Order: sequence, then C-alpha cells, then structure tokens
Amino acid sequence: MKTRTIQLGEIMPARSGSVDPSRFPEEPFDLYSIAAYDQGQPETRLGREIGSAKQVVQPGDVLLSRIVPHIRRAWVVGEQRGRRMIASGEWMVFRGDRFDPCYLRHALVTDLFHGRFMQTVSGVGGSLLRARPAQVADIEIAMPPLPDQQRIAGQLEQADRLRRTRRYALELADTLLPAALLQLFGDPADNPRGFDRVQVEQLFPPDRDGAKCGPFGSALKKHEYVQTGVPVWTMDCVGDMEFREDRCLFVTEQKFEELRAYDAQNGDILVSRAGTVGRMAIVMTKHPRSIIHSNIIRLSLNPAMILPIYFVAVMTWFPERVARLKRGQEDAYTFMSTGTLGAAFSGAT
Repeated sequence: MKTRTIQLGEIMPARSGSVDPSRFPEEPFDLYSIAAYDQGQPETRLGREIGSAKQVVQPGDVLLSRIVPHIRRAWVVGEQRGRRMIASGEWMVFRGDRFDPCYLRHALVTDLFHGRFMQTVSGVGGSLLRARPAQVADIEIAMPPLPDQQRIAGQLEQADRLRRTRRYALELADTLLPAALLQLFGDPADNPRGFDRVQVEQLFPPDRDGAKCGPFGSALKKHEYVQTGVPVWTMDCVGDMEFREDRCLFVTEQKFEELRAYDAQNGDILVSRAGTVGRMAIVMTKHPRSIIHSNIIRLSLNPAMILPIYFVAVMTWFPERVARLKRGQEDAYTFMSTGTLGAAFSGAT
C-alpha cells in the first residue's frame, strides 16, 4: 500500500501561544533553546534571566531549528517537570496526534528532507540565514499509520543508541590508549626507558624514498580518473588513525606507470597535507598497486627499526612532545612538507 504523505503545515499549530518570562522574574521555566540542544535537556532558568518573549510548548511537540548554521536539529519536548515549558523563536513547532514524535524527529533530519528544507532558507547581508515557515509548511513528508511510525521510530532509536555507544567507546579509547602507551613506553619527551632518539629521516628504508609528496595537480587531472583500476589514496582515505580504503579514486594501469614514483605499499603511512593536515593512517589494502594523491605525503619507514603503528600513535597523540610540531586551529598540525617530517624527532624501539 502506498504510504500517505502530508504537508507539514497540517501539523504546525496556528497559535502555540507565547509568554514574556521577564514579567515573572522569580518563576523558573524549562527553556528549550538552541544552545541547550547539545546538552540533551532544557535549561532551567528564572524569568528574569530570559531576555525576550518565548513560545509556549508542551510534551510531545517536535521542534525543528530554522536557523543556519544550527540546522538538522530536531528535538522532542519532554515530560512536564512542574515548570512552564517554553522554546526560543528559532524553533519551528509541530504538534498533533497524527504522528509519533520520535518518528517525526527522525524524518526531519533525513537527507531528503534537508535538501528540501534548505531551499526555503533566506537571509541578507551578514545576518544569519533562516528557513521561512510558510515555505516549510508546503513540504510533504511520508506519514504512515501510527503503528508503522512507532515501529520505524523504535528501529531508528536503537540505531541511535548504538551510534552513541560507539561514539562513547571511541572517546574513551582516545583517553585510554594514549595512557596505555605512556604506561608501556613512558613519556616520549622524557624517555625514561632510554630508547634511541633519532630524526625521522634516519628511520627511512635504504632502498626507497622515505617521504614522498603526491604528484603536482597538473600530473593528475580530474578527467583522468576512472571507475575502476589502480587506487589513488586521497585525503578522504585518511581518517583519524583509520585507513579508509573504500574512499579512493582510480586511475588506469597506464597512468599508474607514469606515476609509479608516487606508489604506496602496505605498511606505508599516509599523511594528509591539506585540509585535515597531519592526520595519519597506515595503508592496508588488497590492491597490489596504488599511488598517492597530490594532497598526501607517503611515509615509508624501516620495519627493522620502528613499527608504523608505533610511529603513528606517538605522532598523533604526542606531536608536541616528540616532534616539535604545533597544533593550529581545528586541531591541525602546522607541518605539511616532507622536509619538516624528516627533521622531526621520534623515539625508536
């Protein structure tokens, strides 16, 4: 059976009511603000602390941020906690008994809806861009029967919990793994176990360029990429200590032969030198041949002297301690050349 669709205007209340909290200076309110969204719960604030009139909301309402850059944020108003519940004017409110709130929240952050939503955004000069409610009201979304909505919402909520659990595990690993390395090897700067301290260029293999920048853009043009063939490792292939093989581009065998000097092999370290500068990942691929993109440095180390995973861990977690590398804005390193890498210091086991 074909799923029914509705226009969002059908579930947008004509009047949700408003209140000026400053007229009730000692009354506590539950405030659903854009800032509170990231905390996962409304702010509890006294009326005198709230600067302007707010919308009145009620349990089960679904809020959608209409302000750029705070888009793709949808929030379900929670249970009554004994205080009046209000929301800032940057939220659009959806209300009614025709939808499951969790289902609607997920529907309002999908790629399909987001594409349509952004077509309603406007703004002039330096002002923030905002979606226009009158145009958002015309957007149609799928609205299956309530039992189906609840089933879909349950599955999506379970997926969300798994994603949150994975994110927490990764955040925990970011703390525990560096601590474990310090426990095993000591502080790389103090070197309490007396490991050899060498420049990175002393770890290069004798039979291969140790550090190689990718080819100039003129040597590898966009029209030369093909659907399948020899992989080209790009910035997208270099995650945070994660090699993403499936995000590569491809060139023909003939093009590979032209650019063989920029080849990459299993165990080589890829270093992003543009955008996410300083991210590193170790090549682990099923492909027998591959090359690097112009925005990548390929680092080859002598496995008899140092393991790639040790180098990547130390340089990622303790760059200021071992390599005299300074982090810039957005956690990026300042180096982006083979010379700087080669002259950096590292401990070798």
